[in-house]
Amino acid sequence: MTLAPPAPKSDDDPLAQVREQAHQALDGWLDGLAPLLSGGQPPTLSALSDHFFASRPQLLGTCQQAVLDHIVQTYGQATRTDCPHCGGRLYRKRWEDKQLTTLHGTARLRRPYFYCAACRYGFHPLDLAPELATETHQYDVQQKVAGLASELPYATAVKQLETLTGVKAGEHMSHDSVNRLAEATTLETVLPDGAEIEHRIAAASTPEEKPVLVVAVDGAMAPLRPPGGRTQKRGPGFWREAKGFRLYLSRGDGRIDSLASWHQMESAEQLGKDLAVAASRIPLEKVEVALVGDGAAWVWSAMAGTFPKAHQVLDYYHCCEHLWTVALLQQPDAETAQAWVDATLARLSMEHVSQVIGGLRRTQPASPEAAFEIDKLVAYLSTHRDRLNYDEAKAKGLPIGSGGIESANKLVVQARLKRSGAWWLEENGNGMLR
Repeated sequence: MTLAPPAPKSDDDPLAQVREQAHQALDGWLDGLAPLLSGGQPPTLSALSDHFFASRPQLLGTCQQAVLDHIVQTYGQATRTDCPHCGGRLYRKRWEDKQLTTLHGTARLRRPYFYCAACRYGFHPLDLAPELATETHQYDVQQKVAGLASELPYATAVKQLETLTGVKAGEHMSHDSVNRLAEATTLETVLPDGAEIEHRIAAASTPEEKPVLVVAVDGAMAPLRPPGGRTQKRGPGFWREAKGFRLYLSRGDGRIDSLASWHQMESAEQLGKDLAVAASRIPLEKVEVALVGDGAAWVWSAMAGTFPKAHQVLDYYHCCEHLWTVALLQQPDAETAQAWVDATLARLSMEHVSQVIGGLRRTQPASPEAAFEIDKLVAYLSTHRDRLNYDEAKAKGLPIGSGGIESANKLVVQARLKRSGAWWLEENGNGMLR
C-alpha cells in the first residue's frame, strides 16, 4: 500500500497554506512579546527565556498542525486503498480524528478510516505512513520519558519531562513506555553487529599486538515482590541475583572501548547461553581474550564454557579480601596483618600457590572463627590456583580487576532497582534491566 500525492502544477507552491498558517502563528507569537517590551525597563534574559519556553508549544504546535493539515490534503483524500493483509480493494468508511502530543505541542489529525470485512481489520493509512503511535503521546515523547525513567522513578521522570520540555504525561504513561521498550529489547538488539565489532577491534589494534577482549561476569541482588495489586497483601519481598556480563576492549594506551553490557534475573545456565550469543559475533582470532571474575563457581562455568582458550584471572581485590579476613583474625595488629597480606600476594603472583597453601595448613588458628576462615581460604586458593598469576597477567597487558563488571552492576542494577522503597515484579525488573 502506497500513498502518492497528485502531481502539482508548475506554478503551485505546495507549502503555500503551511506558510500562511505559520506566518499567522508567528505574528501572534510576536504580539505576545509586546507586554515584555512596553515597560520602562528592558526585560531580563531570564524573563525572555521563560516567555519563549512557555509560548513555544503554541507557536510550534500551530506550525505542526499546519503541516499535518497539508499532509491530509495531499495524501489523505483517497477514497480507495488496498487491504495490507489480503490485498482486497477497500473503500473509505468515514473520517476519524486523532489527538497528538509531541515535544513541539499538540495537534489534531483528521484521517480516513478503512475496514476489510474479510480480514476483520480496520486501519488508518495516514497512521501507517508517518508511523504514528497508537497512543496520544507520540514516539518522541515516549523516547524521552523512557530515557528519564531508566534513570529515575516513574513519577519523578514525568515531572522532569514537564520541567525540561513543558509536555505533561502521567506516571502510568512513563511505566508503559518503559515496558513497551523492554518488550522490544533483546540481547540481539543490544549487541553491536559483527561489522561494528570488527571495526572497533581494528581501531584498537596495532601492528605489534592485538587488543585484549575482557570478559567479566558477576551478579548483583535485586529486590522483588510477589505478584498482586498495590492494595493487596502480597507477603514479604525477597531478593534475587541479577546475573550479567560486560565485554570491552582494553587498548594498549590504557583506554577501553565498551562493547556490551547485559543483566537479567535468570539462571546461570541461561547467562552462559547469553554470553555464547555475544561471543558468536566476535572474531576471536583477532583479539586476546581475558576472563576476569570473583570466586563464584557459576561465574567461571559461564565464562570458561564460552571461551575455553582464554586467559583466566581471579579478581585481585576479591582475593585480597579473603587474605585480609584471615590476616585480621590471626593478627589483630594492623601492621603485622598488612605485612602478611603483602608477602602472601607477592608469593601468589610468582605462582608459589602450593607454598602459600602449605603454610596456611601449618598455621595454628588463633580462634575457631580463624580456623574456619583458614579452611575457606585454602579451598579458595586451591580452586583458583591457575588464575592467580598476577605478575604474568600484568606483563601481558591483561586486567587483574573486575571493576568493569562491578561498575556495570552499580549503574545498571543498583542505581535504578535498589532505590529506597522499590520492590519489583521480576518481569518488570528484567524489563528495566534490558
